[in-house]
Order: sequence, then structure tokens, then C-alpha cells
Amino acid sequence: MSKSLQAGADPKVVAGTAAFSKFMTVLQRIADGNAPPNVAALAAATGFPRPTVYRIVAALAAEGLIAEGVDEGTFALGPRLISLASRSWERSSLRVASSEVLAELRDATRETVHLAVPSAQGMVYIDKLESPQTVRMASRIGTHVTLHSSSVGKAWLAALPAELCERLIEQITFARFTPNTISSAAKLRKEIVATAERGYALDNEENELQIFCCGAAIRDADGAPVGCVSVSMPLFRHSEAATKANVTHLLDACRAISARLGRQR
Repeated sequence: MSKSLQAGADPKVVAGTAAFSKFMTVLQRIADGNAPPNVAALAAATGFPRPTVYRIVAALAAEGLIAEGVDEGTFALGPRLISLASRSWERSSLRVASSEVLAELRDATRETVHLAVPSAQGMVYIDKLESPQTVRMASRIGTHVTLHSSSVGKAWLAALPAELCERLIEQITFARFTPNTISSAAKLRKEIVATAERGYALDNEENELQIFCCGAAIRDADGAPVGCVSVSMPLFRHSEAATKANVTHLLDACRAISARLGRQR
């Protein structure tokens, strides 16, 4: 592998990184928006000049990575990008190894189950199994959640080596999503210690109001984290007994997935 492609390579020495980073920033803003944004919204969100944004969206559209949204002048993810993402997730060894176990976890808890992996200093859902109950969590595959506000994010941090965990914590901006969202590095460090001690993370209305989640890490044969699983429920179904049962099923599921990954080596 070339030196420029090795993990930890300085992006400043890789030719074209600055331009590519701008393209990815715009693409990420389009993906994360609650509604398809227009050029003005993208310029405001990224800080790039409008002419730059115009050039970027034109190039992305030409490659099929974005498409025009429902409203004229707005942009949404394009069919080519969605196809690439779908192929990636379908072929993911983690997703394949997790599929049957996640279905069993959903059936055992009767709650929404997510499979997440690290992405852009956060976590992204690469699989979701809906709760069979009428009231359930509104989310989708591809949703990006932050490390400090989600159960999968905190479970991921707690599973990492201390030095890498601290490096990621130092990069967090601590956006507030609800009154319960962790608001400082000191508070997050304390929560990560608690998470590591009990073996699972909690999200008590921290990422979204009226939603309670528990999450745990999946590890490979060498003990390194490769992803996280969460069980999410509406707050009115949350209780100490329900959480205890869900955590038991969750940890069993993560161990089962880890064992399957070990057998794939």
C-alpha cells in the first residue's frame, strides 16, 4: 500500500485532498439535511462561496451522486450514490455476520435495532430492523449520529484504546440536541468510564426527545471494535426491568456477532 493511503497519513500531503474534501463536505450536508437544501443553504452550512457550491453540485449531479430534489433548485442524494452505498452495505462482512442475530435481537426485545459503524467522527447506521410495535423510532439506514449523544457513539468510544478515544473526544464540538445531551468533554469522559465499567452505553433522551437507547460494541477476533448495535424504544415503554432485559439480549447479540466474525477469518 502506498504511503499516502496508509491510515494516519497527513491529508495535506495527498494531492487533491482539499478539493475532494470540499466535495465531500457538500455531499455530507445534502445527506444530513432534514429537507433537500438549495445552493444558498449549502453555502451557509459549509461556509463556501456560492460559485464554489454551484461548481461542486454541478459536478456531483453530472456523476449521478446527487439529483434535483422535489422542490426546484434543491438537491438530494442521487441514484448512483445510493446504489454504491447499497452494494457496500450488502457486501459488508459485518452486516452479513449480523443479519440473523439482529433479527433475533429485534424479535426478543420487540424494539428497533440498529447496526452502526464509525463515519466522519460519528456513527452511521448501516442496518435497521423495525420494532413490530405501533409506536417506534423514526430513523433510516444512512442516518449519521454523533459520538457524544448516541448510545452507539458512546459504546464505540468506550471500546477504543484510551489514546484514540481521547483524540476523538478532543475533536467533538458538543452540539446540543436535547436538554439531556452531554455538553462537555469532562462529562463525556465520565460517561465513557461508566460505559466501559458496565459494558454498554445509554442514551437517555440525549440524541432525540422521548427516545431511550442502549448500545454495545461488536469486537473482532483480536478484540478491536468494528461496529456497534443499539436497541431503541419510546420513552413511555422504558423501565428498569425493560432495560435490564434488553441489555441482556443486546450483549448476547454482540457476543454472537463477534463469534461469527471470528469464524469468517
